[in-house]
Order: sequence, then C-alpha cells, then structure tokens
Amino acid sequence: MERVSDSGSGAGVVLDTLDMWGATAALPDQVERAASLVDAVDGHGLPDHDDVENVVVLGMGGSGIAGDVLAAVAGPFMPVPVVVSKGYECPSFVGEGTLCFAISFSGNTEETVEAAMEAAAAGAKMVVLSAGGQLAELASQWGAPFIELPTDVPMPRAALGSVAIPPLKVLEHIGLFPGATGWIDEAVGQLRRRRDQLAREGSPAAVLARAIDRTMPIIHGGGALGAVAALRWKNQVNENAKCPAFMAAHPELCHNDIAGWGQHGDATRQVFTLVLLRHDHEHPQVLRRFDLVREMMEEVVAEIHEVRAEGEGALAQLFDLVLYGDYVSMHLATYAGIDPGPVPALDDLKRRLAE
Repeated sequence: MERVSDSGSGAGVVLDTLDMWGATAALPDQVERAASLVDAVDGHGLPDHDDVENVVVLGMGGSGIAGDVLAAVAGPFMPVPVVVSKGYECPSFVGEGTLCFAISFSGNTEETVEAAMEAAAAGAKMVVLSAGGQLAELASQWGAPFIELPTDVPMPRAALGSVAIPPLKVLEHIGLFPGATGWIDEAVGQLRRRRDQLAREGSPAAVLARAIDRTMPIIHGGGALGAVAALRWKNQVNENAKCPAFMAAHPELCHNDIAGWGQHGDATRQVFTLVLLRHDHEHPQVLRRFDLVREMMEEVVAEIHEVRAEGEGALAQLFDLVLYGDYVSMHLATYAGIDPGPVPALDDLKRRLAE
C-alpha cells in the first residue's frame, strides 16, 4: 500500500507499507524506553562483578550489531574483554567465567539459538534478550535473566535501541561499566536534536541521499566507533534501499583497501560515492589518515561527502551517526520508489534454508 509520509521524507506520497519512516523517527524514544527494560531483571540471576572473566555477545544482523555497539562503547573502559560472535558456534573459551548475552529480536534466529545452547552447556552465565520465540523458552529452562523486547517495531533492524541499550545497563548493574545511565541520557538528548533536524523537508540527510543518487555508497569510519557506524550505514542502505553498499574503517583500510583504487578510475567515478563518518574520539593519526585517503580517492569516486557526529560521549556520537544514516537510507528508498520495510531476499533465503 501507499501511505502519506509525514516523517520528513519530503516526497509527499511514498511507498512504506511497514511505516519504517515512523520507526526511524522513533529511535530517540526507543533508546529512552530501553533503559528501563532491565528493571524487570532487577539483578536476579546476574553474576557478581568478580565472577565475570569475559563478556560474549551472540547475535546476527540487526540484533548482532548490539554487540558491536557494546564492544565499541563500553569495551575500552571494561576490566574484562568483550567478544562479539556472529555465527552458529560460540567461542571455545566460553565457560563458567563468561557472561553471555544471547540477542535475537524474534528469538528464533537459528545461528544465535544454536550458539546460545552451546554457551549455556559450557556453563556460561546467560542473559537473553528477545521478544519471545525459542530463546525465551530456553531462558526459562536455564533460569536465566530474560529481557523481553517490545514488539512495536516493524522489523528487527528498527529495534537497535531496544537491543543495544539493555546490555549496557546490565553491565552497569554488575559494576563492569559504571556511568552507563549518564551516557544513555546524553544519547537520548542528542538523538532528539538530530531527529528534529533530519525530519524536516530538505534536511541534510535528504540532500546527501540526492547526492548519492544512483551510485553505490562506500562508507568510511574511524576506529571502533566509526566502524560500527559505517557498518550500520551499509546494512541500512542494503535493507532499506535494496542497494549495494560497502564499508571500511581506519586505520585498517590504509593497509589494504586503498591499494585497490589504483586503476579503473573512469568506471569507479560513475559508480561510487564516498561518505566519511567523523567523530570526536578518533586517534590523532586516524585524523591524518582521513585527510590523506580523501586526497587519494578524489579522482576515483563521483563525490566525497563528510558527516560529523555531534553530542557528548561516545554513545551519543555513535547513535547520532546511526540516526543520520538511517534517514539517508530511507530517502534513498523513497527516491528509488522502493518499499523500505520488506526484505524479500532475506525471507526467501530463510525459507529455502528451512526446506
């Protein structure tokens, strides 16, 4: 069906059967509500600070990126390592000293369910986040803390706030990431400011989407924060706009990626647009690398655009970049006349795997 967009698409009537525009605009409120989801757990079943030797996050796709957020934002300040595992197996080191978050919006993601069962069998202290499904049943069998995710989002990728914030609160409760609540509050405030800007007709996100037009975006981020933001941008362009997109992160891209731009400039200038995601927590040498790589790529891509994060703290700046990219992907879908919600390619693959 077609519906009239009132969420800042600037395109009048748009194809949006699942109200992804509304879900995009709701991210600030979702992050705020997600901070209270852990209240139902109230510490029951959570391990003591001194009993946690490592933290593992299991998840795929729009749920798995919650682990990337945790590792990028909280990881640098935690006294134990954080490992994000996206696949059917859990890491071999998982054991009684592991605090394991198993995250699946549906609760039925086969990779996550299988890895979570393996982790629980190895003695890990499990915390389950889902809206139901097999993981909810397993949490009950294990007697593990269960954080029930709200179901008022059209697709799992629209639930990033719901899946990313509760693990931060759990770590704060245990004492592994003190101050998480303050970071979350700052993120909510910045998200609302950015939403007010991007929801307007002719917003910077709309302008950037027009500039990308029918090219394919390459997203560069800096450090762990920038890498997560770039991954989210790529995934959202893939799923919302149904368009190829690519990402890389400094400093790693300076050791491989840039070597691949030595030829075919006549072709790549017609195909690719480079988007640089910047934030205030970049290493000084990463600042220089951005400038040098930009100079190297000016002649081999159609255009280069820069988006700079705003807000106080790493979480606020990461979510600021996330929301910006979400809006860009939605505008790309609208300009192409594509319904951003359904992902038939993913549904077909799941169906065929289940046969």
